[in-house]
Amino acid sequence: MELAYYSDYAVRLVNTEEPARNKDTLTSVEAVRELFGANQQAARRTTDADVTRFRSVRARLRAVFEAADGGDETLAVDLLNSLLLEFPVSPQISGHDVRDEDGRPDWHMHLADHPSNATAGYAAIAAMGLAFHLTEHGVDRLGLCEASPCRNAYLDTSTNRSRRYCSDRCATRANVAAYRARKREEAERTGRSAETAQPTTAATDR
Repeated sequence: MELAYYSDYAVRLVNTEEPARNKDTLTSVEAVRELFGANQQAARRTTDADVTRFRSVRARLRAVFEAADGGDETLAVDLLNSLLLEFPVSPQISGHDVRDEDGRPDWHMHLADHPSNATAGYAAIAAMGLAFHLTEHGVDRLGLCEASPCRNAYLDTSTNRSRRYCSDRCATRANVAAYRARKREEAERTGRSAETAQPTTAATDR
């Protein structure tokens, strides 16, 4: 498993809440377990207490994205460092059940999660994954969707650093809204021009 994969843990957790829409899907143990994906062993450690703890970590991860999106690199790094200090990981070389074409283990770096509770484990790998993405690609690659009121988090992996939306759906919605706004402005300008031209026409007729 590549280390870059772990950055998606942070995005998944942050996007369980849409503050502007007053929506929160992180309301049960089952919802928390779904965040772990294929990591069923870690998911099984989840208890009712983890729901509240996950929400706390979510708020801190969103703050990292908000700082990055706002251009405050130092604050984003400081907030992420505080998570890394609180939730340490144990890097390990792994080759479990993955073979190359010669039949040898496909050795890769793996982050062993914290055994104390589900929140600590998830927070550790989410923070470390986000840290790898930040240091590899830059703080400006952490963004929040510009399609109001969405504000979902995303990781920009585009070649020209041009991503502005969390999904194609939000990009389409924003483009349609912008197009309609331009049409309204054009209609208003046309209307104003017509009103300005009317007195001149009337004076000429006389």
